[in-house]
Amino acid sequence: MVSSAAADHHDATGLSEQLTVNFTVYNYDRRGRGQSSDTAPYTVEREIEDIEALIHDAGGEASLFGSSSGAVLSLDAASKLGACVTKLYLFEPPFIVNDSRKPVSAEYVQHLNKLIESGLRSEAVEYYMTEAVGVPAEFLEYMKADPSWQSMENMAHTLSFDGMIMGETQSGKPLSTGRWNVSVPTLILTGENSGSLFNDAAKALTELLPLAKHYTLPGLDHSAVIVAPDVVAQTIINEDVK
Repeated sequence: MVSSAAADHHDATGLSEQLTVNFTVYNYDRRGRGQSSDTAPYTVEREIEDIEALIHDAGGEASLFGSSSGAVLSLDAASKLGACVTKLYLFEPPFIVNDSRKPVSAEYVQHLNKLIESGLRSEAVEYYMTEAVGVPAEFLEYMKADPSWQSMENMAHTLSFDGMIMGETQSGKPLSTGRWNVSVPTLILTGENSGSLFNDAAKALTELLPLAKHYTLPGLDHSAVIVAPDVVAQTIINEDVK
């Protein structure tokens, strides 16, 4: 279970519990989050090594489920680790491949790091929400009233990690044909109510990977992993038994 930005293993607890009926599930805290430590300087390669270590502990082979930017990290891991990764389940990788929304700034990671270095953790979460997620600024005060905001503040120093993982995939340009060498069965999931951004991204990735297919979850959106873990899990289980 490879979590999204500003999330730790708690966010995927419901889904992991649903999946344990059919799978042995490793629901871990990514580097720098929750109970997991980090060693500076951060690199994406270290996160892939973390996944490799977990796969080794699991017996040498595993499927990966990745949510949002965690889906992109899962792709990177599958490309790097080869036969260790047997299947991919990717929920709404947040690529920006056209003009469906404003691209993420080329200075995004640099600005996040400046905010964190200045101790402005809440401001870093605000910047992530408006610049990367695309939340309108007028919604932020309502979001800050929710307990989840404090949790995101606690993980704010890791937001630039996901920005580095995303790289140039949120620039509004087509996906690079050379970044991933992945030839395992891949199921890309999107919510019906998530809008064109995620569906366009899923279509672009489906066309890029040789064994990928795209499935839409009726009535759901980008929050499906948390609010409808039973639906997401059943979709994965159904696909696995085919």
